[in-house]
Amino acid sequence: MMYRVAVRLFLGALVVATLALLLGILEYPWNWRVPWQYRSLFVKGFVYTLWISLGAIAMGFVIGVAGGLARVSQNEILRALASYYVELFRGTPLLVQIYIFYFCLATAVRYDNPLVIGMVTLAFFSGAYITEMVRAGIESIDPGQIEAAKSTGLNGRQTMRYVVFPQAFRRIIPPVTGQFVSLIKDSSLLSVISVRELTKASEVINATTYKTFEAYLPLALLYLALTYPLSYLTRKLEQRLSNGKK
Repeated sequence: MMYRVAVRLFLGALVVATLALLLGILEYPWNWRVPWQYRSLFVKGFVYTLWISLGAIAMGFVIGVAGGLARVSQNEILRALASYYVELFRGTPLLVQIYIFYFCLATAVRYDNPLVIGMVTLAFFSGAYITEMVRAGIESIDPGQIEAAKSTGLNGRQTMRYVVFPQAFRRIIPPVTGQFVSLIKDSSLLSVISVRELTKASEVINATTYKTFEAYLPLALLYLALTYPLSYLTRKLEQRLSNGKK
């Protein structure tokens, strides 16, 4: 354990030293007072990004579970609708979806809240990927277990609820958590509709001070602070699940 920690600390120090050396070569007038002067913008952007991500994660998971169940449903209409939803949202760029949700759908219903619209867009986008994860998790369950459950008198819905889905849920946790990490980074695209999240805060600081590095390097560190805990949790979950299978 101590050896692993020492190796990681050494590699981290090596990366930091390499970046410092490369940045030091640049003939650039550094001014690290800029991030401190505009710290309130970074803090507000961090809070906005956090709330957007949490809301989109919650809604995206609900949409993904519903879509995954629809994908394996016996109802042909539900399967077709879920399939079209997945193909549409996975096959088109997120940036285009943001524009459509904000400038078309939201305008049609006369709703103008960029934060909520962006959150819903991210939820539908990530929900399409989670849908396929849920479908794959359900289909990975041994059909013999389904037959055994039905032989005990359980109907299709009870079999899914008590036998299939609990096992599938454990299997989809790591990839779904990884999808949440991607969703947090994808939230940076919401700056195009003026959501005051982290990326928008850095854009404002850069436009005001013309200090690009001082505006965007803190942005990278703040995104890392959001995504690293989830990445760490994903690794731990994968290790626990793989140990449980042994």
